Amino acid sequence: MSQTEPTVEFNEDFSEPKAGARPWAEVAELLTSSEMFWLSTVRADGRPHVAPLPTVWLDGALHFCTGSLEQKAVNLRSNAHCVLSTGSNHFREGLDVVVEGSAVRVTDRARLERLAALWKSKLDWDFDVADGAFHDPQSPSGDVLVFGVAPVKVLAFGKSPYSQTRYRFGA
Repeated sequence: MSQTEPTVEFNEDFSEPKAGARPWAEVAELLTSSEMFWLSTVRADGRPHVAPLPTVWLDGALHFCTGSLEQKAVNLRSNAHCVLSTGSNHFREGLDVVVEGSAVRVTDRARLERLAALWKSKLDWDFDVADGAFHDPQSPSGDVLVFGVAPVKVLAFGKSPYSQTRYRFGA
């Protein structure tokens, strides 16, 4: 999961006349600094499931963790497509960001070690790494699955002035 510069598409139809595209660097900073995101997945019967969870941004992907029996993990086993969103709950200020992609399980020990260090420094949350997962003694199963979502598309909704910018990744 490597960081690449996206193709930027400013949507004038949903933006105020004085608005412009938000720079990708500003969006990437929000992805890095935000502690909480909303993860949207789809159940096997098609119903949506949304849950708040902390994430970390590393090497061009958002990472989150979940217990193997939690609804989001169950959903991702049958459909890896998901959406992560974060932003401001204010109407006239801030930036809201929506990340679309597919969740890929992270099992590489070196990457998990880097992610565990980020969780510790960003959220003061301790994880050990063992057997391709995080280990958390407070988790019912003990093991916590880690997923990475490399963006395929990111939408940024600016406020004051209102703007909508789409960032596309890959070919």
